[in-house]
Amino acid sequence: MRVAFAGTPAFAAAALEAIAAAGHVIPIVFTQPDRPAGRGMRLTASAVAETAQRLGLMVAKPQTLRDDTAQQALRDTNANVLVVAAYGLLLPRETLAIPPLGCINIHASLLPRWRGAAPIQRAILAGDERTGITLMQMDAGLDTGPMLASESIPIGPGDTAGTLTASLARLGARLIVEALAAPDAWRTTPQDSALATHAPKITRQEAAIDWTQPAQAVERRVRAFNPAPGAETRLGGETIKVWEARRAAQPGTPGTVIACDAKAVLVGCGSGSLELLRVQRPGGKAIPATDFARGARLAVGTVFDPPAEKAPAPSLKH
Repeated sequence: MRVAFAGTPAFAAAALEAIAAAGHVIPIVFTQPDRPAGRGMRLTASAVAETAQRLGLMVAKPQTLRDDTAQQALRDTNANVLVVAAYGLLLPRETLAIPPLGCINIHASLLPRWRGAAPIQRAILAGDERTGITLMQMDAGLDTGPMLASESIPIGPGDTAGTLTASLARLGARLIVEALAAPDAWRTTPQDSALATHAPKITRQEAAIDWTQPAQAVERRVRAFNPAPGAETRLGGETIKVWEARRAAQPGTPGTVIACDAKAVLVGCGSGSLELLRVQRPGGKAIPATDFARGARLAVGTVFDPPAEKAPAPSLKH
């Protein structure tokens, strides 16, 4: 089959690699333009662009798929289908109508739950026990199209957005290869929009830890925002990233260090407390929280700064 592809991050690159390994012809790969990255903010190609170049595939980096040039590039490939995974750009109706078999999206949730840009982070924040991959026939709505296939996996108590993304990338790669092997067997099921929840893009403001929340909610925030943007708190005006933590039962005043020794650093929450495990100061490396405590001279009674302003709760229902 001739399979055009559109995607940007490593999650999508796994599917691209699998489609190529399955022997499908990939006449074009669309990905987002190079973006500044790293401390030097150098223009950096996406993970999909790097994978496509390694595989010897033609890469296109349009600013939009709304213009005639990008749409004609897709037409010229005579692709049977366009597979989309975390592309990050909207596909207009004109683009969706070009491939004879349509456009298939690899979405990292069990639709209709968590339609939108950040389904993995939202699932962790909500305390979902399971998530998964849904293959969806794309339409003009936001992840509203009929479903071709889905499969679930558990969300482990130690899963972060990073580990869960890696697991879902492998699952999505397998499911899309299985689907492309038998297009004649495709059968779609409409989504029940009454059950839909929305997964809006994560904002930096949401990364700020509110110690008045229950320890369970704070711990989920730490996991959901690892590896990006990183949950953070402030101490004496300095931003501290919290990369790893776990809940503890010991109660204490929110934001106040209630235990601090060579074994553990505990901070009180709205209910229960949080044991800090791995943190990072500005310009430094992530280190054990006990090492940080010694360097920062933490002691029982030290109080972390409250967030400048509490992040507004995102609208999760359509």
